[in-house]
Amino acid sequence: MPKMKSKSSAKKRFRVRPGGTVKRGQAFKRHILTKKSTKNKRQLRGAVNVHESNLGHVAQMLPFAGL
Repeated sequence: MPKMKSKSSAKKRFRVRPGGTVKRGQAFKRHILTKKSTKNKRQLRGAVNVHESNLGHVAQMLPFAGL
C-alpha cells in the first residue's frame, strides 16, 4: 500500500488546537487593502476556528491530525 500523505497546503493553513478545534487564518487581508475600510481590516485580524461543517474536509486533508 502507498503511504498516506497530508496535503502540504493544508499543513501550512491549519493548526489543530488541544481541544480539537482547528485554527485558521483570515482571508482577504493580503493585498488590495486601500479600498477596504479600517473597520473591515481590523476585524480580519487574528485567527478563527474552522466551521463545524468544514471540519470533515480538513480531516480528510490532514489524516494524522487526530480529528
